[in-house]
Amino acid sequence: MFVRGGNAVDAAIATNAAMAVVAPHLCGLGGDLFALVHVDGAVHALNASGRAGSGASAADLRAEGHRTVPHRHHVGAVTVPGCVDGWVTLHERFASLPLDVLLAPAERLASAGFLASAPLASVVGQLDEQSRQQLTELSEQVRRRGDIVRRPGAALVLAGIAATGRSSFYQGPFGQGLLEIGEGQFVADDLAVSQAEWVEPLSSRAFGLDLHTIGPNSQGYLTLGGARLATSLDLPANPDDPQWAHLLIEAAIAAGRDRPDVLHEGADGAELLAAIDRRTGEIDVDRATTHHVPSANGDTTYLCTAGRSSSGVEMAVSLIQSNANGLGSHLVEPTTGINLHNRGIGFSLEPGHPAELAPGRRPPHTLSPALATQDDEIVGVLGTMGGDAQPQILLQLAARLFHHRQSPARAITAGRWALRGPATGFDTWTSPESPSVLVEGHAPPEWADGLTARGHRVATTPAWDSTFGHAHAIVRGRSGSWIGFADPRTVVGSCAGG
Repeated sequence: MFVRGGNAVDAAIATNAAMAVVAPHLCGLGGDLFALVHVDGAVHALNASGRAGSGASAADLRAEGHRTVPHRHHVGAVTVPGCVDGWVTLHERFASLPLDVLLAPAERLASAGFLASAPLASVVGQLDEQSRQQLTELSEQVRRRGDIVRRPGAALVLAGIAATGRSSFYQGPFGQGLLEIGEGQFVADDLAVSQAEWVEPLSSRAFGLDLHTIGPNSQGYLTLGGARLATSLDLPANPDDPQWAHLLIEAAIAAGRDRPDVLHEGADGAELLAAIDRRTGEIDVDRATTHHVPSANGDTTYLCTAGRSSSGVEMAVSLIQSNANGLGSHLVEPTTGINLHNRGIGFSLEPGHPAELAPGRRPPHTLSPALATQDDEIVGVLGTMGGDAQPQILLQLAARLFHHRQSPARAITAGRWALRGPATGFDTWTSPESPSVLVEGHAPPEWADGLTARGHRVATTPAWDSTFGHAHAIVRGRSGSWIGFADPRTVVGSCAGG
């Protein structure tokens, strides 16, 4: 898209659309989207996360015997997908190429077919019979890596969006199918209103520059809060030092220990950061704390773009888009074959909880893109998949990139730690058991013993483990040029420049 005269927003939309076709186990038109855009010295934040339908009811789910929103095979986990509204809203404000040009590559992939990636084949191969019956388009075509996959319904949807915008999606066959699947969960008016809106970015000073993210309902405030705490600590000059990992772990725990109680759509991000600032005294520089902190896996697509268009406009984009967990709810709109996310799992079913499932509400969200500036000039864009662990991964990346001035390649390939819940990863919202600290196999060898000696419950994993996210970044080099790097932990990640 850059070669065709487009800008960073054009490139981001086109790339996300292509991924929505070939990686339905990570993202898709049935999911949500957040984006940060830097242009002309300003940061713009887009929240395109969908709202619960008019028929959403926590009481009904409780009456069915659920204590949490079910992950699979239940429309209660589905909110109105915000991805398409996100593309259209980004395009209307910042894009320079026509929408049909941006969506054409994705449409070709969907109609002509693409080769199934190894991760997609693995996910489809592990589906249970109920899921296979729902996800027939994938289960009937994907048996092994390299199988040709065609998604004609998605191709028609993309062509419709390119021609007439959001209405062809939300008021077209997909929207009608969603109403039917919902059986009262959604009404037509829920789909008539755009799920995307421009919001004030949440920003904070840390590591000598300004970090930006999306405010609540996103958990991005935890990245900023952890970075603020880490900035106040005496981080070792060498990140291989176990004390470096210990202090960042403690900062992440102090920042996130009350997330299940305080994160909801109406929360004030500045107040949450102020509350985190008051926890400096909770951090023991010598010993591990015992606070419970949420931690979960997730399946997400993060991408970033930066550069100057042929018209001379320089932009940088940090965009993240997801089904929440794998193929989402494993429910499919049958006309288009588009699988529906399960982002509603972020809601609480506790009566009176500020994030209790209710009509028109956005759920607490793991998606948290990041962007860095210095004196309003763009310094870098970064983000990662990784569910609830996203802020922990971004804290480590930000410290390496901006405090230690490491290159993107060195920062991203470095071994990581992550907090992990006791079972599914998402169970840490309700589990009384505190998480263990996972240490990646190629992390500094001193970390495991050093963290254990400080009282952490440590487990090690193989090197290059997806548990630790798929992080990507583009930063401004000393010469003013852009330097990017894609995480080698992902089979389908790549970095391209020109």
